[in-house]
Order: sequence, then structure tokens, then C-alpha cells
Amino acid sequence: MVVCMMNLSQFCSLAFISVFLTNLSFPEYAAADTPGNETNKLALLAFKSQITEDPIGVLNDSFHLCNWTGVKCSNDQRRVTSLNLRGKRLAGTLSSYVGNFTFINLLDLSGNSFHGEIPPELGNLRRIQNLNLSNNFLGGVIPSDLYNCSSLTSLALDHNYLIGQVPPGLGSLSELRKLYVGSNNFTGSVPASLGNLTSLQELDMSYNYLEGEIPSTIAQLVNLQIFRLSVNNLSGEFPPLLYNLTSLEFIALTTNSFTGNLRNDIGLAFPNLQKIWLAYNFLTGPIPESFSNASNLQNIDFLHNNLTGKVPRSFGKLDLQYFSIGFNHLGSGEPDDLKFINSLINCSNLRVLHFGDNQFEGVFPVSVTNLSTKLTRLYLEGNKIHGNIPNEISNLVNLNKLYMNSNYLNGTIPDSFGMLPNLGGLVLRSNQLTGKIPPSLGNMTGLINLYLYDNHLEGGIPSSLANCSQLAIISVSNNNLTGSIPQELMEIQSLWSFYGSHNSMTGPLPENIGNLALLIKINLSYNKFSVEIGVEDDDELLNAQTFLLKNPTKIRGVIEREFLG
Repeated sequence: MVVCMMNLSQFCSLAFISVFLTNLSFPEYAAADTPGNETNKLALLAFKSQITEDPIGVLNDSFHLCNWTGVKCSNDQRRVTSLNLRGKRLAGTLSSYVGNFTFINLLDLSGNSFHGEIPPELGNLRRIQNLNLSNNFLGGVIPSDLYNCSSLTSLALDHNYLIGQVPPGLGSLSELRKLYVGSNNFTGSVPASLGNLTSLQELDMSYNYLEGEIPSTIAQLVNLQIFRLSVNNLSGEFPPLLYNLTSLEFIALTTNSFTGNLRNDIGLAFPNLQKIWLAYNFLTGPIPESFSNASNLQNIDFLHNNLTGKVPRSFGKLDLQYFSIGFNHLGSGEPDDLKFINSLINCSNLRVLHFGDNQFEGVFPVSVTNLSTKLTRLYLEGNKIHGNIPNEISNLVNLNKLYMNSNYLNGTIPDSFGMLPNLGGLVLRSNQLTGKIPPSLGNMTGLINLYLYDNHLEGGIPSSLANCSQLAIISVSNNNLTGSIPQELMEIQSLWSFYGSHNSMTGPLPENIGNLALLIKINLSYNKFSVEIGVEDDDELLNAQTFLLKNPTKIRGVIEREFLG
């Protein structure tokens, strides 16, 4: 009788385990289970029970728990010490039983499709050092229980749907070296308590809805190397406290409302700087020449600010790969405005150069053609640059995008453009270019967008453009083009916009114009087309633009088009 008796709590515990095991249909294991790995096995099976999608079958419980995919155990095979299921395409919710992996030091469930909230029971993982739940669909707030994970050195919760404020309690995780909470829906201010994380090396809070100024306590993060708060609603002057953080390698404050000038000695203050992203703010004043002292600097993005003055020529000392200063007020209207291009010839790894939409004046710098052959994107639109486009532009063999529009360029379009097979976007609109459209453009087999409108081009549209099998947009409006539209152009199946209005083109429209399944916009108004359309009165000859305006559906299958200029 004594043997059969047990207290109520023992009975409930055994009953729960019995029901739990029955419901989950746990497999049998050959080896006898110790209490340690029994707890971990139950936790793994509970974790699996809440997985709704496992398309590649990573959660195979026919093995001993230490042989599961992504599982590592202690030497005695009793305790799970690591669970890494990164990018395994799993979906479901996170089981609270994950909190029973009390010996775990790494839990990485990033790059999956977990939803629901972060279980507070994760706060039981006192030994965990690396917790990565990024790139999922988790919502709710960061549970305060996580502050118990005092051994954490890396916490990644970015790219989820977390809400509320960034908890000040995160400042109690004194061992943190990496904190990623970007790309969520956090509101409020940057917690001043983060200044307590004096071991922190990487901080990413970008793509949220944070507001206010950056707290002065951030100046205590003397080991900080990466500081990312882009795409928020932060304000105030460019944070002066940052100048104390000489270890910074990457500063990203893009798309906020920061104001003021950059300090003249900024390049001396950040001797280790590699990337600085300050685009889409309200910064004023000149670009400090001291940046050339930051010898590791490779990436500068000052797009869309209110910067003024000249571009320092000393930047040629740097190994720049990305240099974007477009949409500012740079340039003084003096003949040497564009001299900085000469110095950039030394940047042999330059891939992107953007100095468009400023106030630069002068003759098109031939030195552009001597820039790095690794250059893929070149933007110089929206300035007051005049002169011819040099034939040597073909030296830039890897160009993918070239924007030269809205300047005062004259002369002809160089035949040598045909030597740039990788060019996907050629934008020469709104200049003073003359002559014919070179047939050699048909050699640019990678061309997708061609903008030549608002120039003084003459002659016909070359049929060789049909060789550009990826062409999506042709825009040649507002020129002096003549002749008929080549029938071959209507065989480019990728074409979805064709703008040819305000020219003097004649002849019939191509018979196959209605065969372009993707064509959604066509504007051929204000030309001299004349074509028999085959309406009820076979003798009726209409001006094409009038017919298209009145009867857009009668050109075989061409519907919902735009024909007015």
C-alpha cells in the first residue's frame, strides 16, 4: 500500500509526461536515456511538434537526438549545446520548450518562416552566447526575460515584425558584442542604457521608426566598429558624440533628418573608417578634405543632402569603390569644377560614381574614360556639362548604367557605345545631341532601357536595335526622326514601352505591332503616319494618331495604350 501511494504533484507530473509522449508519438531509442538528455529530447520533440513546414526534411527524429540535423551535444551526449537550423525553410511557431535547453550556447533559427511571439522561456538559457532569430516573421515585443541571458555576446532579432520600444533592459546584457534589431517596427527613442554595453562592437537599429536624437551615452561604446541607424526618424546635428569613437569602421545614418556640417577633421577622428553612408539627410557645408586621411575608406554615400563647394581632389589617394555625391549643391560654376575626376583615375577599384544633379559646369571631362574598368554605374546627369561625348567612353567595358541626361552635351552619339555589351541603361535624354542614332547600338545586347528623347537627332530608328532582345523601353520622342518604324522592333518580345512622339516619322505602322504581349505604353502622336487600318470602310485612310486615339483596340490586340503627347 505504501508503494502505491504518491503525492498529487508526482501523479500530475507523470500523467503529463505520459500524455505528452502519447500525443507526440515519440520514437523509441536504443540507448537508455539519462535525465539530462530525456529533458533535451522532450524539448526537441516539442519544438518539432510546432513546425508546420519542413520541406527538406531536416527534423528527422529517427536518430538519436545528438544526430539530428543542426544539433550538437556535450561530450557525454547528455545535453544539447547548439541548435543551428539557419535557412532550413522551416515554418511554424517557437515552442516554449526551447527554454529547456539549459546548456545550450548557440541557438540559430534565422532565415526561416517562424511566426508568433518570442517565447519568454528563452530567458532560461543562462549559458547561451549566440541567439539568432533574424529573418523570420516574429511579432510582439522583446520579452523582458531575455535580460536573464547574461552570457549573451550576440543577439540578432533583425528582419522581423517586432513592435514596441527597444527595451532599455537590453543595456543590462553587459557581455554583448553584437546587437541587431534592425528591420522591425520599433518606435520611440534609442535607449540611453545602450551606453552600458561597453564591449559592443556592432549595433544595427536601422529600418525602424525610431525618433529623437542619439543619446550622448553612445559615446561610451569605445569598442564600436559598426553603427547602423539608417531609415528612421532621427534628428539633430550629425552626432558629435561619434567623433569620440575612433574604432568606427562603418557609419550608416541614411534616410533620417540629420542637419549641420561635417567637422573638418572627420577623417582624422575616424582613422579606421571604411564606409560612411549619410544619404537622404539635410547636411550642409563642404565635403571635408580630411576624409583622404582615412586610408581605409572605400565607400562614401552622401546622396541627397545640401552639401556645397568643391569636391576634394585628394580623394584619389583612397581606394574608393563607391562614391556617391549626387543630388546636392556641389560645384561653383568655375572651369575646374570637374577636376576631381582626374584624381579618381587612381581609384582602380571604383565601381560606382554618382555626381549627378549638382551644379557642376565645364566641358565633358575626357578623364572619365580613364576611370577604372571595373566601373559599373556612372551618373553625371542634371549638371551643366557641355561638349562631345568622347569615343573612348568604350574603355569602361563593364558599364551597366550610364546617365548623362539633362546637360548641354552636343555632337553625335559615339558609335563606340556598341562596344559596351553589358550596358543595360543608356540615358542621354534632354541634351543637344545631333546626327543619327548609331546602328552600332544594336551590339549592346544587354540593353534594357534606351532614353534618347529631347535632343536633335535625325534619320531613322535603326533596325539593328532588334538585336537587343532584352529591351523594355525605347524613348526617342522630341527629336527630328524620319522614316518608318522598323518592323523588326516589333519582334522584341520584352518591349513594354515605346515613345516616339513629336518627330516626323512616316509610313505605315508595323503590321506586327499587336503581337507584343508585354506592350502597355506606346505614344506615336505628332508624327506623319498614314496607314490603312482595315475598318468597316476599306477605303477609309486615317492619320494614325487620330485613329489610335479614337480606336485603340483595333490594332490587333493593342489595348489600353497611351497615344497622346
